[in-house]
Amino acid sequence: MRVKTAAKVNLALDVTGKLPNGYHTIESVFQTVGLYDEVDIELTKSGIELSCEVPEMFASSDPIPCDERNIAYKAAKLFFEENGMDCGCRIHIKKGIPSQAGMGGGSTDAAAVLYCLGRMTGKSVSAPEKLGADVPFFLTGGTAYVEGIGEKITPIADYSGQILVIAKGREGVSTAEAYGNIDRLASPQHPETHKLTEAIITAPDTAYSYFGNLFEQAVKLAEVDDIIADMLKYGGRRAVMTGSGSAVFGLFTDPEQAVGCADKLREKGYFSTVCETVAESFITID
Repeated sequence: MRVKTAAKVNLALDVTGKLPNGYHTIESVFQTVGLYDEVDIELTKSGIELSCEVPEMFASSDPIPCDERNIAYKAAKLFFEENGMDCGCRIHIKKGIPSQAGMGGGSTDAAAVLYCLGRMTGKSVSAPEKLGADVPFFLTGGTAYVEGIGEKITPIADYSGQILVIAKGREGVSTAEAYGNIDRLASPQHPETHKLTEAIITAPDTAYSYFGNLFEQAVKLAEVDDIIADMLKYGGRRAVMTGSGSAVFGLFTDPEQAVGCADKLREKGYFSTVCETVAESFITID
C-alpha cells in the first residue's frame, strides 16, 4: 500500500505549562497542509526493513535516520508487538516535507505506517501518542484544537482550501532547545488560540488575524525573520513560524502572488512551495 501523508502547520501555538515529568502543555490549532511525504509499505514474513529517499537540501540541514531510530520503524514495531503479529514489513519513505521544520514530518510518516498497516490487517494500536505527541493528530487530520501534550484533539470547522506559501532555510531548530528558551522568556506575549478557534468556526475570513506562535519569541533565526518579511512584502496577509521552527507559512488570497513569493524565496536559496490547507492526512496512491 502506498500513500501520500500530509504535513501540518500550527495556525496558533501557545505553551501553557510544564508537567512534573518535564513535558510542556500546549494550546494550538493544528492544520494539515498539501505538502506530502510518500510512504510505501509491504507486508513480509518477518523483520522490519526501512529505506529512505531524501532530497539533498533536506539531508544537508538535518540527516534523517533511516534505521530503527526512525519513528516510522518504531510505529511498525509497536503495531506488530501490540497485536501479537508474527510478521514484518518493508517501508520506503520518499521525503517531501523538510525536517526540523515544525511540520511533523516524522510523525506523519509514523501515522501513515499505522494507517496502512491498519488497512492491510484490520487491526490498530491503542495509544499512538506513545510514538510522539503529534501522531494522533495525523490519524485525524484536518483542522483541530489541540491541548495537553498534543494528545487532546478536538476537530473544529473545516479550514481547507486556504492558499499558503511554505518556506524554510537551512537552519534547523532543536525542539528541546526551543522549549528551554520558552521557559526562560521573561514576559511572553501569548497568541490568542481560543479567539482563532472561534474565528475559524464563525468568521473564517478574519481568522488569520489571530495566527501566532509563542516560539517566535524564543527562537531567533535570521532566516525566519527574512522569510516572514518577504512573505508580507510579496502579498501575504500573515506570516508565522510553525511548531518550534524553523519553517514559516504565509497566508495568501491571490494565487499569482503566492507563486511569485515562492519564486522570490527560492531565488534566495530557501526551500519554498505553494500549497493549500487540506481536510485529510492521507491520499492513497495505489
